[in-house]
Amino acid sequence: MTTLTTGESVTGRAVGLPTTARPALRGRNHSGRRFRSGLTPYLFLAPGVILFAVMIIYPMVQAVQMSFFDWKIVGSATSQFLGLDNYIRAFNDPHFWLSLTNSGIYMLFTVPPQIILGLMVALLLKKKSPTQPFFRVLFYLPVVTSWVVVSLLFKYLFADSGLINFTLGDFLHLTNGDTSWLAERWTALVAICALGVWKGIGWSMMIFLAGLQSVPQELEEAATVDGANRWQRFKAVTLPAIWPAMLFVVVMLVIGGFNVFTSVLLMTGGGPGGQTDVVLTYMYQQAFSFLDFGYGSALAVILTLIVFVITVIQLRLFRDRSGESLA
Repeated sequence: MTTLTTGESVTGRAVGLPTTARPALRGRNHSGRRFRSGLTPYLFLAPGVILFAVMIIYPMVQAVQMSFFDWKIVGSATSQFLGLDNYIRAFNDPHFWLSLTNSGIYMLFTVPPQIILGLMVALLLKKKSPTQPFFRVLFYLPVVTSWVVVSLLFKYLFADSGLINFTLGDFLHLTNGDTSWLAERWTALVAICALGVWKGIGWSMMIFLAGLQSVPQELEEAATVDGANRWQRFKAVTLPAIWPAMLFVVVMLVIGGFNVFTSVLLMTGGGPGGQTDVVLTYMYQQAFSFLDFGYGSALAVILTLIVFVITVIQLRLFRDRSGESLA
């Protein structure tokens, strides 16, 4: 006689249930396992999402809120609502336009060299050789070096009695050796841009090296058999294959160019007379030197919108040959 007592054995199989009841129990167990397996990815994602919300989303929302106030952080002072006054002040501020111009100059004179030189180095280091790992590490080493360290290093190199003046003056006799690189706007921007290019080549190289792995060898061999030279093979085979990598590099470098901060702060401090200020150093000065957090937040919001618009334009311009956006 079949016992109708419900329960499970050590192995988890139903004991004492009628045969018709066992499929329903298995269905419930299967639904539970499916629910738990579907929940697992979200549990792994939760810490990252929470960290992103706390460290990125919340500060962004707070910065936008602060930009509409004369934000006070001292004592019990009340923050006064100003509406769009901080934004109107920014658009009427000559120093903001100067700092934005300097940011644009930095971006224009650092992004193309990083792309061109990074791609050239990647093409040279694409083929395997005994020295390939050494040169990859050599070119990538500046990328992992602290911005503080390399900024102070370049500040010493471009000092009045630094290595650059010694090389150009006493060694090569191209100048008098008394150029004050960091005391003039344009020469200081040259020094800052040189640092940006030197530090960024290795990063571009690694992205392009990853993109070059997707180039079909069969197409390169077929193009060679057809008599195509190196430039023709690069233009017809290599460049289309690395187009997504090119898009990624350009977008990230442009964003990074507009966000230059550490090198300017440590090499010139925005001097002389604020002539080398970029948007972030000017924002930093307004917020933390003058405690004008509302105006500093407005500058940050304006820069974010400018970078966003430029990024969207880039995504629309970078289209594949079929006319579909790679984004």
